[in-house]
Amino acid sequence: MRILISSLLVSAFAGAAAAQVDPSAQDTVIEFGGPESVIIATAENEHEFVVELAETPEQMQRGLMWRETLDPGAGMLFRYDPVRPASMWMENTLIALDIVYVDEDGVIEKIIAYAQPQSRRSLSADTDVAGVLELAAGRTVDLEIRPGDIVRHRFFDNTETIAEEAVDEAAETETAEETVSDTQ
Repeated sequence: MRILISSLLVSAFAGAAAAQVDPSAQDTVIEFGGPESVIIATAENEHEFVVELAETPEQMQRGLMWRETLDPGAGMLFRYDPVRPASMWMENTLIALDIVYVDEDGVIEKIIAYAQPQSRRSLSADTDVAGVLELAAGRTVDLEIRPGDIVRHRFFDNTETIAEEAVDEAAETETAEETVSDTQ
């Protein structure tokens, strides 16, 4: 009987301790999804980034906190399902970031470039969003990424567009090549 009671007490205390884990604490280990490819289609180009995914409350709370570097081609994509207002802050984030707010169709609604590290200031989307993409500071400026551009990823159910465009381009190229060879 004592063993059973002791086991129950140990289980209760372990469960309470696990429930109190702080995802934003530096020593807490949080596993993220990915890496996966994200493409941003601008008026002029397409830019590919390899991102980690933040979908659970713990992943979303942790984000890129405590990271000392972020490669220019990397980032983190946060998923909001259902779509809702979003606001980010930079507490415990050691590096400056560009924060890209994305609607449910993958359209960029707002960009906050060079978000200040360690700030507790609320950085709001000012609208409902389905995702937030965090990139290394300055990438949106360097690549001329703007509101209205498209973020392509399965979160926004628009990845088929990439494959369809590739097939269309290949067909157009083949048709153009056949036309050139027919005229020669």
